[in-house]
Amino acid sequence: MPDFPAATPRARVRVPLRFHDGYGVDTEMVTFHGLVDGQEHLAIVLGDPAPGTAPLVRLHSECLTGDVFGSARCDCGPQLREAVERIADRGGVLLYLRQEGRGIGLYNKLDAYALQDQGLDTYEANAALGLPEDARDYTAAAQMLGALGIDELDLLSNNPDKAQQLRDLGVGVRDRVPTGVFTTAHNVRYLRAKVLQTHHTLLLPELTGLTAG
Repeated sequence: MPDFPAATPRARVRVPLRFHDGYGVDTEMVTFHGLVDGQEHLAIVLGDPAPGTAPLVRLHSECLTGDVFGSARCDCGPQLREAVERIADRGGVLLYLRQEGRGIGLYNKLDAYALQDQGLDTYEANAALGLPEDARDYTAAAQMLGALGIDELDLLSNNPDKAQQLRDLGVGVRDRVPTGVFTTAHNVRYLRAKVLQTHHTLLLPELTGLTAG
């Protein structure tokens, strides 16, 4: 089994959420002691799974531009909104992870955007800055799940790397459940790169023939 220290809950607070489209849900937000990366990650507990069923869990990496300001250059804001409702209906947890820009930080992400405007894709732009294509590590997420008593789950994600990292960290990922596909005129190249380069489960019509099998 992977060897990493256990985390413990620090505080549990009831927080009602209200979204711009009128959807609302009551949640419990949980903070933690002992996370290995020292970041202030947050668990948002939504609903109660039916007896004998695995909770639905999403690992959502913070995206200030998409989650807060509604940027159309990514699909993060719509994914977050969708995830909250789907998890609340099923019962589970959304882990809000402080991993802006796939772990490279906000300023570097905006620098990468500038390179994308010159023709690079999202991964090429990171490489041109001397940064990893994806710098995220999910050890803290595994700690959070352990602190919440979750050892088996269904993962709401299009990203196979998230599922594999959790499995490697000893978390039982029973199934990977794709999110919706949220395309705009500004994010199609970004989504296309995720499908072709990191095998995200996104059903983009123009890529169906390229990604079959």
